[in-house]
Amino acid sequence: MIGRTTLLLSLLLLAGCQAAFFGSVNLRQPAGDVVDHRDITYNTTYALALDVYAPPHAEHAPVVVYFYGGSWMSGKRQWFRWMGEALAAQGVVTVIADVRLWPRTRLDGFLHDGAEAVRWARDHASEFGGDPSQLFVMGHSSGGQIAAMLAMDKQWLATVGMTPRDLAGFIGVAGTYDFIPFDEPEFYDMFGRTPEDEARSQPVNFVDGDEPPALLLQGEKDTIVYPSEAIALEGRYRQQGEPVELKLYPNLGHEKLLLAFGPLKARAPVLADTMAFIHRYSGSPSH
Repeated sequence: MIGRTTLLLSLLLLAGCQAAFFGSVNLRQPAGDVVDHRDITYNTTYALALDVYAPPHAEHAPVVVYFYGGSWMSGKRQWFRWMGEALAAQGVVTVIADVRLWPRTRLDGFLHDGAEAVRWARDHASEFGGDPSQLFVMGHSSGGQIAAMLAMDKQWLATVGMTPRDLAGFIGVAGTYDFIPFDEPEFYDMFGRTPEDEARSQPVNFVDGDEPPALLLQGEKDTIVYPSEAIALEGRYRQQGEPVELKLYPNLGHEKLLLAFGPLKARAPVLADTMAFIHRYSGSPSH
């Protein structure tokens, strides 16, 4: 279960400085040989856009659609340029998409927007040197829940003419997969108050043996999204005989696990573990 009181307080305290913080992270990301394509509209109805980060001269590269965290309440794709560049520097065409956030929308809106971003990536991957048959979804924290639901609950990708089996894999970074009961009013508004509403927001409830392979990255010191959530999802995958890898990193909390992809990369081999997974399930050669 998420430590949601802590999470909400953190969001309130950091709301005024998140842009500055992620701006500094972007500045600290070493300049790499990456081609960026920004501010591409993928949903005209809600004016939703995405950014694409690609290796130069890419051909048949794996593709990752990344959903950022923020408790479904905050975040902007521009803040995570460093993540797009970190993955693109490893040979991955990376799509970072905005989705509508609460209170503008609720669970169905988050997931509908996410599904549209994934379909856009499949349709347009080749324009950036990506291979649509090597399409992964990835997310951190609440973004991990969005990515996991797209990979596990068939109804969402079905709305855009896809299935979870169209994905090469799912990568969760301290994702929220098994977080009922809720203990904050905002979450009741996002997901619903009835047991049925609560259950339909939990990725663990949709693992039925027809999912793409999963990589679960989790800090053992995380007090925002507890390791038990990743362990629970790993258990559901194993019950169904589905490929799953759980990587637990000692002495890392919620934010430091994420930042280990960029400025704190010496703390844990999260990027190397992610690339090994992508290479394993995309058929692309390892670096």
